[in-house]
Amino acid sequence: MTELVACLSSGKGTWGHVARLIKEGKWDKTFILTNEFGRQNFKAEANVEVLLIDEEKGIKELRDDIYNFLKDKIKGFEVGVNIISGSGKEHLALMSALLKMGVGMRFVALTKDGVEEI
Repeated sequence: MTELVACLSSGKGTWGHVARLIKEGKWDKTFILTNEFGRQNFKAEANVEVLLIDEEKGIKELRDDIYNFLKDKIKGFEVGVNIISGSGKEHLALMSALLKMGVGMRFVALTKDGVEEI
């Protein structure tokens, strides 16, 4: 299908959503952006790469970290994006990094009917 890029940090109940999205979607590769707590405690399926983000950094520094992490790893022309978890700063940095890379974004979520584009 495509690659999935998902934020995984704050937000009560959001980790289960992200875990099921990873498991139930047909992703070529999944990239998770998370903090130290998420890196240590989130148990993901195989074929997942994790970018440890520093929540203390400014938004431009976060964008650059995400861009540098993903730029040689995204193989297609678009990615599935899920931002149900995380902060607005993380979301904005992710979207800015993806736009800077020139890839399209399809927002995806787990619904009662399964994984769907929103």
